[in-house]
Parts: sequence; structure tokens; C-alpha cells
Amino acid sequence: MNYRRISRDGLWDNNVVFAQMLALCPLLAVTSTATNGLGMGLASTAVMVASNVLISALRRFISTEVRIPVYIVFIATLVTLVDMSLNAWAHELYKVLGLFIALIVVNCAILGRVESFASKNPVPAAALDGLMMGLGFTLALVALGGVREILGSGTLFAQASLLMGESFGFLETTLIPGYRGYLLMILPAGGFLALGFLLAGKRVLDRRLADRSRRLVNQPATA
Repeated sequence: MNYRRISRDGLWDNNVVFAQMLALCPLLAVTSTATNGLGMGLASTAVMVASNVLISALRRFISTEVRIPVYIVFIATLVTLVDMSLNAWAHELYKVLGLFIALIVVNCAILGRVESFASKNPVPAAALDGLMMGLGFTLALVALGGVREILGSGTLFAQASLLMGESFGFLETTLIPGYRGYLLMILPAGGFLALGFLLAGKRVLDRRLADRSRRLVNQPATA
């Protein structure tokens, strides 16, 4: 297995949001702040890794005819465990994320990776794929939440210590003191606008990197 390729796909080339355009419902719903995005991303990553490992380990025992219902049952069980854990140990974050934790069950990104990768590959590769896809999704959530929060209120990771524990207090930053912000960016419409600009930025960057690679390949060798 090309583990470097798996890592690059999950984080960038085949990113759940920026390349596959999946999981947009939780992406737009919980990213009014970077803190909310980080919490949702970490919860989703835990489910992705666990579901990939579980399905990969049991792939030889799951009948092809019933694989999708079986996958959903496994994912639903894992999401329930994550939901109960957040309620017990991160209740403030649980109250903010609310229904969207349960909706991880129908997150097509998780089911898609289980079906297309974990069910066909060994456990180490499946675990890495789940981790990288989850971290790539977390990156997208935090990036979108960060842009919206900065433009909306001039802060970054506001209330991190309240929602995720005192150990996350160092993340709380006021970037623009006295800044009143744009309410639009905190509202759902602001999520669509910020996502559009981030997608455009990634495509421009990918095109420039591809052009640079082509120039390096075509550059004549010097003695």
C-alpha cells in the first residue's frame, strides 16, 4: 500500500469537502465558529477511523448482499458511543452540536470510505485512510469556521475552553480588538459564501502547483 498517497488523498487531493463535496450539511450548519468545527471534526474523525477498522477487520464475514445495512448498523453504533461520550465529558460542546452528532450516521463521506476503501483493504491501510479523511474533513471544518468567525466577530476559537475544556483555552484569540464584525458571515448565507471562496482558492492553488510541476518536468537538464 502507498501510505503516502493515502495520506495526501485524505488531507488534500481527495478531501471530503474540497474535492468530493460531501458532508456539506454539518459543514455549513456547525461552522459559525472554528471551535464548533473542531469539535465536529474530531467526533467525525473518531467515527471514520473506528468504522474503517471495524469493517476492514470483518470484511471477509460480511455478505455482499447485505453489506450496506450492516455498514450503517456499525456506523450508527459507533456514532451513538461518540454521542454519549460527548454528552458525558463535553456537555457544553454536545449542546452546541446537538442533532448534528447523530447525523454523522448518514454522513455519506463515512459510508463512502467504508464501501470504497475499508471493505477492500487491510486494517492498517483502512485505519490510515479513516484518519486522513477525518483530519481532512476537520481541516475543512476549522478553515471554514475560522474564516466565518474572523469576519463575523474578529475572534478565533472563541469559547474553546468552555466548550472543549480548560486545556483548550490557549486557542482563544481576539484578532481584531473592538471589531464589530459582519453578521452575515455568522448566518447560513455566510457559510455558503465562505465555502465558495475556499473552493475557488483550492482550485487556483492546485492549478498553479500542477503548472509548476509540469515546468519542472519539462525543464531541460543542465550539465
